[in-house]
Amino acid sequence: MKVLVFAEQREGQLKKFAFEVATAGKTLATQLNAELEILLLGSKVESLAQRLVGFGASKILIGEDERLNQYSTTAYAKAVADIAKQRNANVLLFSASQMGKDITPRIAVKLEAGLATDCTALKVDSGEIIATRPIYAGKAMIDVKVTTATKIFSLRPNVFTASSPNGSATAIEKISLNFTDQDFSTKVVSTSVSTGRPDLTEANIVVSGGRGMKAPEHFNLIEQLADAFGGTVGASRAVVDAGWRPHDEQVGQTGKTVSPSLYVACGISGAVQHLAGMSSSKFIVAINKDKDAPIFQLADYGIVGDVFSVLPSMIQEVKKVTGR
Repeated sequence: MKVLVFAEQREGQLKKFAFEVATAGKTLATQLNAELEILLLGSKVESLAQRLVGFGASKILIGEDERLNQYSTTAYAKAVADIAKQRNANVLLFSASQMGKDITPRIAVKLEAGLATDCTALKVDSGEIIATRPIYAGKAMIDVKVTTATKIFSLRPNVFTASSPNGSATAIEKISLNFTDQDFSTKVVSTSVSTGRPDLTEANIVVSGGRGMKAPEHFNLIEQLADAFGGTVGASRAVVDAGWRPHDEQVGQTGKTVSPSLYVACGISGAVQHLAGMSSSKFIVAINKDKDAPIFQLADYGIVGDVFSVLPSMIQEVKKVTGR
């Protein structure tokens, strides 16, 4: 049996999800008594391979093509499927990132493989892989088993903890990629780099707002505090369901799981669904006028007060410190 981990990179930088999936792959391969290989695709990515050494893989496979400098769903899906066949991989692991969500269904079709998406846990029971994933809009969790010969799992970002490399030796092997023009059916004519706030799942500081903000226009306070910190904006499910904020800002079981150094929860009561998406934050600051709000049970620091009185003062003080 062989486990193949897809190490995601964008614009020549490994995503932190790559190390989370590599760590999960190592644990799974050990439990299955299987071989582990890590796959790295892109243009001029060979220099990134050394950062993946020491995660228990027997080999790091590098596939390079200049045309992969720009992301292509069809090309990446074809490359991964072809390599999985060549390497006789039985289990494929991806991050449930935007790229992972995009390419895993295509790869599953090409390999006639079952796919379990957005998994929050993996375990081996009697030689079978059992994956835990949310159902019913995050209201429940279910254990599933993929019964096809080839199995694909995408792992929710920021749930699996990335370990440090252990210094074990790992072979690095270059592999050839065979593309045709049809594999690049979508052509990128121009690109632009966002200069706005960092991506929610990768931000070091997240400031989130809940129903306690009372109206969408009051989220300007959340945005100001996030910008003063150099962080990004999050939101509770209730806020997103109300149409106050976009879904890609939702933190929780049905949104995104975050693990920043600092998480500031403003007017968020602390429903279980929300706590599941941010409980691994290093430091949690909660601001709520209800002293019995569940969020205070998890918070490292709590401020009992009206967010509309607390936030303006906090914004001022943070700006003094950061100069933003």
